[in-house]
Amino acid sequence: MKQSKLLIQTLRETPKDADVVSQQLMMRSGMILKLAAGIYDYLPLAYRSIRKFEAIVREELERDGCQELLMPTVQPAELWQESGRWAFYGKELLRFKDRKGGDFCLGPTHEEVITDIVRRSVRSYKQLPMNLFQIQGKFRDEIRPRFGLMRGREFIMKDAYSFHTDDADADREYWVMFNAYKRIFSRLGVKFRPVEADSGAIGGSFTHEFHVLAGSGEDAILSCDACEYASNIEKTEAPVEAAPSSGQKELLKEHFYTPGILGQVEQAAAMKDADHNGMSLTQTSVFFLYRATLADESTKLVGAVLRGDHDVNPVKVKNVIGAMELELMPLDEAEVFTGAKSGFMGPVGLKNVTMVVDRSLEGMSGLTCGANRTDYHHFGLDPARDLPGCLFADIRMAKEGDACTRCGKGHYQAFRGIEVGQVFKLGLKYSKSMGCTFLDAEGKEWPMVMGCYGIGITRTVAAVIEQNYDADGIIWPWPVAPYQVHLLNLDPGNAEVNTMANQLEKELEREGFEVLHDDREGLSPGAKFKDADLLGFPLRLMVGAKGLKEGVVELRDRRTKEVMKLKPEALVAEVSAARDRMMLALEAAGGR
Repeated sequence: MKQSKLLIQTLRETPKDADVVSQQLMMRSGMILKLAAGIYDYLPLAYRSIRKFEAIVREELERDGCQELLMPTVQPAELWQESGRWAFYGKELLRFKDRKGGDFCLGPTHEEVITDIVRRSVRSYKQLPMNLFQIQGKFRDEIRPRFGLMRGREFIMKDAYSFHTDDADADREYWVMFNAYKRIFSRLGVKFRPVEADSGAIGGSFTHEFHVLAGSGEDAILSCDACEYASNIEKTEAPVEAAPSSGQKELLKEHFYTPGILGQVEQAAAMKDADHNGMSLTQTSVFFLYRATLADESTKLVGAVLRGDHDVNPVKVKNVIGAMELELMPLDEAEVFTGAKSGFMGPVGLKNVTMVVDRSLEGMSGLTCGANRTDYHHFGLDPARDLPGCLFADIRMAKEGDACTRCGKGHYQAFRGIEVGQVFKLGLKYSKSMGCTFLDAEGKEWPMVMGCYGIGITRTVAAVIEQNYDADGIIWPWPVAPYQVHLLNLDPGNAEVNTMANQLEKELEREGFEVLHDDREGLSPGAKFKDADLLGFPLRLMVGAKGLKEGVVELRDRRTKEVMKLKPEALVAEVSAARDRMMLALEAAGGR
């Protein structure tokens, strides 16, 4: 491909609205153009990388017997109403009416559509199991799209769905897909972690996320340094860290006048009398008041109580009570409900509130808590005694350095990750509500057990860049580089150089290598070098008059910056050897 004919415009300056490295470099290298907030044009270079990653995904899924299809982007409301998600998915679901007044949405995901296909096409257990996938554009109306292709509103996704006769077979396919995902991301050469995660709005009984590790990642990951356990921080199990009780056995409801004492550190220092000279922070408590929305659309108030040195994990609270949504009660409403200003609210005496207490407080007594009276705190809280009917559960945020709850030997290490894929065991969530059933050998009807498996295609391409760049630009791994060799004609006005450059381009392409030939006139070699570094293809081939006088061309490795002077007839063999070295290095670098 001649660069003079390529649809590309490189930029020297970073666009002001580009937030992260991948977005900056993709915009500067002419890979994407912003059309609207969170919506981008994929120009030829970007689309070549996207198609290459799609090919890897297809190869690995078809290897495991998955079948590809394509479903509509526009989906009728009736299907979402059957599953119960029309009201609960949230504002990310872009709803609209057609000219006849019918309700539709732009598909953010396709559980409802695929379930409808299978319930109309599959009747017998003999047709199962079945795993169907598509690669398609999705739309989610993000409230704050950002980070280029990593948090856009429109994006390309691979979503697969499996259907089974029982849980055992669904579990088997779950791990088949889990291992397929490990192969897919290993082939990219990126460092990644499969982590346990919360199933969120899609639902399901258990799930793993796949994260490409990068400092710009939105997700916090904790991984044990002694075993394979890793999970999203929203899901990570926190160890029990009980603290010794203060010795106070009676709840002193109005014992401490604490004007202006709001934080737990100050609270602990203020809790003293003739018998107490201050307290440990572990003997204080912290209280949060939430409003939960349940599956039947009813709401209830939920209180969360933790040790003063622990942070609440709202996802865990939501899961403990089985809520669809959970939000903090607005401060003004909470102050009216409790009768106290912020900092003095507490769990004791509140009516019609479901109390969830972190398990680190089970068996503890002598804690401080807000008195629901401005400027006052209680002392002597015993959750089991003073909060009748409370639930004890793990509701705190685990943190780096915590002991691993799985192996009991290691400790958690913290990473940042970009979520690029997720595998779910959905169970009967959609098949029951939508009547997706099969007949067994005796003719009895049963709901199918489902699995769901997604990969963000465009997000993964951006995540690859987040891991592979330097001050000069992108450093593409071989498998998804838009082109593999960037041939720079340094003297396009020289007939001998033009002849040699064109000859080498044809020889490389004949051997299966993808070449972008920079044949542009009127640019200095330095300008071409800068563009080549920005675009970041694995190998740069330089053909110039000075080199040809010496009978050589130069081959440069983008990652190592190593330059080799070669005779033209030796070029193809060296490019092949360089490719093999790069692929071996990627294989060694992939995964953990």
